[in-house]
Amino acid sequence: MAAGRIPGQRWYTPYLFAIPALALFGVFFAWPAVTAIQLSFLEYDVVSPPVFVGVENFTRIVADDRFWTALLNSLLFLVGMFPLLVVLPLLLAVLVNQKLPGIRTFRMLYYLPVVTSMVAVGVAWEYVFHQQGVLNWMLTGAGILDQPIQYLLDPFWALPALVLVEGWKSMGFYMMIYLAGLQTIPTNLYEAARVDGATAWHRLRHITVPLMVPYIAVAVTVEMLDAMQAFTSIYVMTRGGPQDATLTLGYYIWSVAFEHYEMGYASAIGLVLWVLMIGLAILNYRLTRGRTVMP
Repeated sequence: MAAGRIPGQRWYTPYLFAIPALALFGVFFAWPAVTAIQLSFLEYDVVSPPVFVGVENFTRIVADDRFWTALLNSLLFLVGMFPLLVVLPLLLAVLVNQKLPGIRTFRMLYYLPVVTSMVAVGVAWEYVFHQQGVLNWMLTGAGILDQPIQYLLDPFWALPALVLVEGWKSMGFYMMIYLAGLQTIPTNLYEAARVDGATAWHRLRHITVPLMVPYIAVAVTVEMLDAMQAFTSIYVMTRGGPQDATLTLGYYIWSVAFEHYEMGYASAIGLVLWVLMIGLAILNYRLTRGRTVMP
């Protein structure tokens, strides 16, 4: 009898439990991925039969100005969300990891936007960013602005506004990732540092951050994937405008596929996005590999 096998157990029994997961993986990931790769080499508008065009869709990408605009906006989105989803949540996690009165309630309230529909969040923030909204009322009342700004209709402010919304909604999720990591750090390290006279800043810099590198790497990877695929907030609040100022790759793929019915070209862009996200994930891994320190 093989080591670890329960008497009477057949060799294929463990694999039976994997069948549901494998079936879901095949239906919702493997099959769509293969189909998208096939479509990227076709010209297909849903109505007419697909026509094989080879690499024409990919050569079209190179000359597509809107694609490059969407790529630039996606990268700006990624950079803008970095402090909101990687840096600030770590500081918040350090705060909520303390034994303070009402901290459990604060955790719950801060996580609430994560489970709230992005559609509802987008509609609510539209009122905040409105010309007569709360934000303009506060800034003009404080004398910071002379006149209200139409944030979502201004090419300069529209993308930062969406970055703020996405960051505000997702910040609690990243905070919980860090909170899980903080609770694995032995408390005696902090106690020894206090005895040696280390300040809160030194404890954060020399104990917390080095030991949190694995969790920071996870947060950075998830943040990159989220930023590059941003769609719902853009669809609800700006539809890629004004003047393509908020046109990201996620929204552009949807627009090409479901507004212009160019399924082959949309699949080619999606494949490029997929390769780009894999590249970013590998880059993040290589940058953090060897720097991960576990307690």
